[in-house]
Amino acid sequence: MKRFITILSLMMLISITAFANVRVGIVFDAGGKNDRSFNQSAFEGALKAQKELGITLKDAEPGDSSAVEEAMRAMASEGYDLIFGIGFANATAIENVAKEFPNIKFALVDAVVGLPNVTNLVFKEHEGSYLVGMIAAMRSRIVNGSRTIGFIGGMEIDLIKKFEQGYVQGAKKIYPDINVLVNYVGNTPTAWNDPTKAKEIANAQIGKGSSVIYAAAGGSGNGLFDAIQEKNGKGVPCDPKYQGKQRVDECVYAIGVDSNQNYIVPGQILTSMLKRVDVAVFDTITKLNDGMLKGGVNVYGLDNNGVGYSVDKYNRRLITRKMKSVVDLFRKKIINGEILVREKRQ
Repeated sequence: MKRFITILSLMMLISITAFANVRVGIVFDAGGKNDRSFNQSAFEGALKAQKELGITLKDAEPGDSSAVEEAMRAMASEGYDLIFGIGFANATAIENVAKEFPNIKFALVDAVVGLPNVTNLVFKEHEGSYLVGMIAAMRSRIVNGSRTIGFIGGMEIDLIKKFEQGYVQGAKKIYPDINVLVNYVGNTPTAWNDPTKAKEIANAQIGKGSSVIYAAAGGSGNGLFDAIQEKNGKGVPCDPKYQGKQRVDECVYAIGVDSNQNYIVPGQILTSMLKRVDVAVFDTITKLNDGMLKGGVNVYGLDNNGVGYSVDKYNRRLITRKMKSVVDLFRKKIINGEILVREKRQ
């Protein structure tokens, strides 16, 4: 009996030691971990793993591409079990360091590196964007004889064009003749953190009659939020039940992205297209912790709640039951294959 207890205690000790030794590093994209969008969502997933799984977590915000690779190499040299690269721009760094350290596992968000020790996490952003495009169209209004909404992309790349195209297709499913204004902040990585330029674009789109604007632009999206507050009035909710000086039919709404951004300008953000990077990060760390993590490509779409849209206390009155029922119907149609959302412009 005594020997049994000793063996059991030893097994528990080994288990606890292995559990405590799980170390995860995360290297962020441009904008940093507090961008209230893409990076922050990833960080929240890692923090959840730290809290619930007891992992050791280390993060880095390099600021430029050359420093990204060095941050990853430093973590690998320290023997971290899993190292995340958040964003497609980290693909080259992941590939280089993963080749140098074949016994260490890596995870890459938004791109694919074909190495056995790299887990690739990609999303069907066009599917979630289709749904918020429908919502935008249903909440839009006719200005000067036409119905117009807007889209602001960050860096003009194929990845963000998936957001754009899903949004346009969803909006035109509701109103085939709706006008969708499309602009990008820039064509370099600085486009992810230029709220001043995004605000200029938003004001220009508002001037052309846009009543709803969707930004998929990382930290630059904060410029859209500033623009709608100046247009609608700070602290004035565009709520159908609001009885103040601001008339609801004069409001311009924003649509957030990646994280649930509804809280940033309560009552003026129509919804947020959720890209569940937090779920993907947490799932990946859980698989590592369980000894089940393998390389390859993991895809997150509507069918596994990898993308979607947000309804909460901040926007519940802006999304009517009829709007929600229509969107949820088309969500099911996309999942079962009745509707195929295109990723690229035709």
